[in-house]
Amino acid sequence: MAMFNKLRNKFLVLNMSVTSGVIAAAFIFVYFITYSNLQSDIRNRLQAHPDQVRVESENPDKQGLQSGRQSTVGHIVADGVNVFQIEVDADGNIININSVVNMSEKTYRQFVEIAWSKRDANDVISLNGRQWRYGISPIRIQTVGENGIPVAVDQKNYSITFLDVTEINRTLLQLLTTLLIVGFATLIIIFAVSFCFANRAIKPIRESWDKQKQFVADASHELKTPLSIIHANCDALMANKDDTIQNQMKWINYIRIGTDRMAKLVNGLLTLARTEAPPKPLRSESFVVGDIVNNVIRSMEPAAADKSIDLACSIAPDIISNGYPDCVRQLVEILLENAIKYTDSAGWIELSLVKTNRHIEFSITNSGAGIARKDLPKVFERFFRGDRSRIHEDGSYGLGLAIAKSIIEQLGGEIKVTSVENESTTFSFTISQ
Repeated sequence: MAMFNKLRNKFLVLNMSVTSGVIAAAFIFVYFITYSNLQSDIRNRLQAHPDQVRVESENPDKQGLQSGRQSTVGHIVADGVNVFQIEVDADGNIININSVVNMSEKTYRQFVEIAWSKRDANDVISLNGRQWRYGISPIRIQTVGENGIPVAVDQKNYSITFLDVTEINRTLLQLLTTLLIVGFATLIIIFAVSFCFANRAIKPIRESWDKQKQFVADASHELKTPLSIIHANCDALMANKDDTIQNQMKWINYIRIGTDRMAKLVNGLLTLARTEAPPKPLRSESFVVGDIVNNVIRSMEPAAADKSIDLACSIAPDIISNGYPDCVRQLVEILLENAIKYTDSAGWIELSLVKTNRHIEFSITNSGAGIARKDLPKVFERFFRGDRSRIHEDGSYGLGLAIAKSIIEQLGGEIKVTSVENESTTFSFTISQ
């Protein structure tokens, strides 16, 4: 159990690591794109007023005539955002304020003092519960003569643009909070789903492991009986060393019986191993299925006659299959041998071979004790025998039906069993034509 829990935990860690990485990367990308777009918008707003030029006349009397060509410092486009501009001189003294925000002159002065002292466009000013970003751009003052020709250009003043970024920062914070909450909730859901699927993923492995353990235990138990017989009779032979072989034939025959049983068990295990191994390429050929079935019936008629079993056959002629005749022959042999074995004396067996659509269906029904309903799902398991009281009575090891199932899986068909206790049992399989 600890091994499977460790395997499940490895699946969980791997899945959660990959999933968490993908989610984190996606959320970081979303946040980064949003953050970049908002910061770009802020920069565009702050840089909407590049270096400004104000034209002044040398003749004060004509200043008014030139005013129409002056650039207006502090032209504001709010777009629903709090923004204002302040013109300052080279020493940071306020010259002009152009604002759509209702604030006191003292507050404006605080803004200018902070901005002028830091002059860092990426810095944020927090005043009166609001957050502001600012940008500083120079104002070039151009002096022109009476004839309108520029006389001199001098940079004296600066324009400081302040932008309220409180809502923008709040939006980023809400986005970050939302992404964290959604990411955490998503990881919890994914963990629950991954835990469920990890358990489902290791379930076949656990079942295969349990079957393997059961197989080893059953095989060891089955081998133990003939080995005990051989060992006991060898001891009997050793105890009568001086006796003749003729007088000790009884012990020798018991040893022979034990070795025969071991040989049968080992052959069955080898057959099962071959059928469950990756299939080797087989040569497909066309054959008449009815001929295969009839040959098997004729070979087993003496065994049925020994138990006075009435064999009734309904074999459709000329059913041709393009497949593997040896596999079909072995499959029919296993089912017919099993039916004869579990049919009581003077019982009956009915065989049927029919063609349905694109499939061929073979069924065999025998009278007898039948199979308990609870045992039906287990009949194709290795070493399974429903009647434990008859173990080894008939030399059976419970491998035949397991081999039959492996064969039908290789053929791409399907095998089924139905039974009515104390009446009859029916095995049937279908293969493609």
